[in-house]
Amino acid sequence: MTTRLKNFLRYSKPERLIVLGYSLIILLGFLLLCLPICHKQPVAALDNLFIATSALSTTGLATVSVADNYNFLGELVILLLIQLGGIGYMSIGSFIILGRKKRLSETGVRLIQFDFSLPDKYPVLHFVKDVIIFSIVIEVLGALGLYFIFLENGVDNALWSAIFHSISAFCTAGFSLFNNSFEGYYDNFYLNAVISALSFAGAVGFIVFSDYYEYLLKPGKKITYTSKIILRFTLIVFVVAGMILLVSDEGLHGYPTEDKILLAFFQSMTALTTVGFNSYPIGNLLPSSLFLLTIVMFFGASPSGTGGGLKSTTITALYAQMMATLKGKREVTFLHRIIPNHRVRLAASNFFFYSTVLTLGILALLLTEKPDAFSLLFEATSALGTVGISTGITGELSVLGKLIIVALMFFGRIGPLSLGVAIMANKEEEKEEIVEEDLAI
Repeated sequence: MTTRLKNFLRYSKPERLIVLGYSLIILLGFLLLCLPICHKQPVAALDNLFIATSALSTTGLATVSVADNYNFLGELVILLLIQLGGIGYMSIGSFIILGRKKRLSETGVRLIQFDFSLPDKYPVLHFVKDVIIFSIVIEVLGALGLYFIFLENGVDNALWSAIFHSISAFCTAGFSLFNNSFEGYYDNFYLNAVISALSFAGAVGFIVFSDYYEYLLKPGKKITYTSKIILRFTLIVFVVAGMILLVSDEGLHGYPTEDKILLAFFQSMTALTTVGFNSYPIGNLLPSSLFLLTIVMFFGASPSGTGGGLKSTTITALYAQMMATLKGKREVTFLHRIIPNHRVRLAASNFFFYSTVLTLGILALLLTEKPDAFSLLFEATSALGTVGISTGITGELSVLGKLIIVALMFFGRIGPLSLGVAIMANKEEEKEEIVEEDLAI
């Protein structure tokens, strides 16, 4: 490695290195998917780019059918992209380095801290080992469960389908080898349970499982504040959204009670965890249900996990700030703990930047596409939140529309605010006298 490259890696902002790293992986995945040996039938270059970006960003939106257009090799490339996007290429690389008993570089530590949004002073090396081991265990268990379910239902290549869907679910990618996702299994309790368990395992984040693992092994070990917030937020949103869908969507009322419950809570789960599978045609939901799912997708999963969206901790910090303002309190508190001011400012900045990118994405789609405005809003929210559910318009998008969605999926994987920092970092400010002024809000 040349001195110039070493200096670039050492002194560059983590945001820039992450953007560069994921861009190069998308490029490599795109080139591999363009190879004829990956296809059952010819696939346009733009569709290959769309699939590569969707897989690495763990979104799941697709302009062409994966099962109908890609052979085993193509599906394997997509699955590898999903795995790299889900648990992070730096985690895998760092685990290999640590396995060879070599020291992890300072740059590697910074990148992992940034990629997983780890709290300050969090033990990174221990975290990396937990991430990889936990991911392998969960994905293997999920694949075993799905294998017997698919075998019982006569699915061709049941083992490969089980492996593919287990990894796709845990990484909250939503890619399926079934053209209608899991609509054919809407009444299969065991499949609903396994997919939901895998999705929640990925979405709540590795911090939570690392905390509880340490809690079980070490007497006196306490669950972190972050984990408590994540679990409360996830449970509340999942139950509330599921209950609203169960009660309000008339399209579900024609099903038996037990099937209606599975349908309502599976759609709630898929939006909250940003996994993107569906067991009911999303386009058949009422506008009120679609709007509810849009809100849940906007909230998203949790930091240090495989899901996307604005993140549970960001929403919690903003809620705590609002309550502090309403009560006239100087300190922002939640669960009897003070949230540091710099974390509140970060949450506010993240919310504003995320909302701005989403708004611009929706506007761009409205200017270039024909489908109705609400379907485009839903599609854009799904793309930026790396969710992957759609009302069915993805394949109908124009060239510009597909490129807009590609950009939103990439921004969603990196994080809009992080991308902004990567662009603006090291910009020199003009020296001028700064005077404090009051501002009416």
